[in-house]
Amino acid sequence: MPERPFYQPGASSVEGLPLLLQMFHTQPLVMLKPHWHAQVEVNFIVRGAVHYRMDGHGLSLSAGDMCLFWGGLPHQMDEASDDTIYAGAHLPLVHFFRLHLPVDVRNRLMTGATLVTDATDRSDDHNFERWNRYARSGDPVKAEHAVNELLLRLERVRFEPYRLVPETPVEQELGSPFDQQSLRNVGRMCDFIAENFLYEIDCVDIAAAADIHPKYAMSIFKKSTGMTLNEYVNLLRLSYAQALLMHQDTNVLRVAMESGFGSLSAFNKSFRKLAGMSPSDFRRGVAGAR
Repeated sequence: MPERPFYQPGASSVEGLPLLLQMFHTQPLVMLKPHWHAQVEVNFIVRGAVHYRMDGHGLSLSAGDMCLFWGGLPHQMDEASDDTIYAGAHLPLVHFFRLHLPVDVRNRLMTGATLVTDATDRSDDHNFERWNRYARSGDPVKAEHAVNELLLRLERVRFEPYRLVPETPVEQELGSPFDQQSLRNVGRMCDFIAENFLYEIDCVDIAAAADIHPKYAMSIFKKSTGMTLNEYVNLLRLSYAQALLMHQDTNVLRVAMESGFGSLSAFNKSFRKLAGMSPSDFRRGVAGAR
């Protein structure tokens, strides 16, 4: 029996393309180690069953379940039945902030919780397949239509039963609602960062992109995402670096420089904080799995 294929991050995949909204409808590949990316991820289990290792919790899903989580924290699909088909999307933060979700849900997702619902039906099977087809059609009007329909479907979650995993006492689910202008400002900052994270940028540059004061920019970004501006910039750089590390002929110093880090020591420190290992150990582990 041939060995089952497994997922490998790459420069052309979701880790290296933080601006890209990707949809999928396919058989999942088991991951040999956690990965991360700068998009919110939605997964709908069409058939079969899967298990995830999330940042701090495990999660089992079966046909008809749908989940939503922040991909910026290490996560791993470590089990999937042979018949599994799943569908969904990777949503850049600018699209995530278009969603009208309860504020506690948005805040919990950005700090590591997973939203899970089984309030789905046969229309979801057909819709996810169609959205994926539209997104890959090459027609920008169809692609935009697919995104808008997907976002509306996700917003419907607030009217139906759902749960957040892990559960958190109500007193910890605190968040301040934002007006639409604040969310637009956060979206503009996310766009600027995604387009310029490989260069030397700071909070002044980022705030200027939204035409707001740097202190205000730092405040609303932190409240909206649970991250500082610097942490988000580093996340995009680390996501991009993760993709580059898949190439054995690229040394770690070159990866650090091409990912926008000013020094190898800064890169090593940030990478270890997120992944729990050095960039060299990460690459050796991937190479050893080949």
